[in-house]
Amino acid sequence: MREPAFLRQNREKWLEYESTLFSEKEPETKPDRLAELYIHLTDDLAYARTFYPKSQIVKYLNGLAARTHLAIYKNKKQKKNRFLSFWTLELPLIYRSSHKYMFYAFAIFSFAFAIGFLSAVQEEGFLRVILGDAYVDMTIANIEKGDPMAVYKAEQRFGMFAFIANNNVRVSFMAFAMGIFFSIGTVWVLFQNGVMLGAFMAFFYTKGLSLEAWPVIYIHGTLEISAIVISGAAGILLGNSILFPGTYTRAQSLQRAAKESIKIIIGLVPVFIVAALLEAYVTRLTDMPLLMKLLIIGLSLAYIMGYYLIYPYFLTRSPHNKFQLS
Repeated sequence: MREPAFLRQNREKWLEYESTLFSEKEPETKPDRLAELYIHLTDDLAYARTFYPKSQIVKYLNGLAARTHLAIYKNKKQKKNRFLSFWTLELPLIYRSSHKYMFYAFAIFSFAFAIGFLSAVQEEGFLRVILGDAYVDMTIANIEKGDPMAVYKAEQRFGMFAFIANNNVRVSFMAFAMGIFFSIGTVWVLFQNGVMLGAFMAFFYTKGLSLEAWPVIYIHGTLEISAIVISGAAGILLGNSILFPGTYTRAQSLQRAAKESIKIIIGLVPVFIVAALLEAYVTRLTDMPLLMKLLIIGLSLAYIMGYYLIYPYFLTRSPHNKFQLS
């Protein structure tokens, strides 16, 4: 069957399913009806994957199947496993569908980082504009004293932890919430933080302290930067739901994206906490062996790559998992 004929034959049925799934009475939808929808959708999705693998129909059916799958699971009376399923199934599936937004956020942040780094290397005045005279002068004084990372030792540990955790949450929430302005706000937050980090790293590079300073910064920075980028992905998802609602109304698209974006931010809570703990309690140990610093950075990177990228990918590609995302 040709694709247009397949679309005409099933269009009304899919619109009916969509109306059922996104109606205000969604929580009252009977499990048997949801199971019936899921069976029909997976059959249509399998057919579309086989004969029209590059078609937009596959993505559309995929989204409906995802919604149906989560609705079925939500209606199961398994409260004891709800917490576990949220972290092992529901969140990873949302991350998988958001990978392209993570890539966009990472690309924007990396581009801004490069601008900040190169500008600070070429012009010292740029560094002072971005970081401020007080911070630059303080760090220069610390370098002259032989302890360039002294800034991480200046505060009491718990107070520093509370401040950093609050700041991480604030920045990540801003990266997400500003997406409501058609993604432009999120792009600005990502760009601003990327330039700032690039200038900061360039400062130590120009002083010949890269090997000494960079591993110390990335002890906590690996998780901190990752949280900003992933929050940016949530913001872009939110903004794009308004710009490109697809087959949904803009209100439906925004509502759907807002729920998924908030869950992405919830999934970052462990990252916020651990990053703040590392910066308050571990980063200040600047004399620890380089191998130990690299081990912490490696474990942090492995967690980010594993839970937010690799696990979601293989979860949806597993032959034992009937639900797959494109």
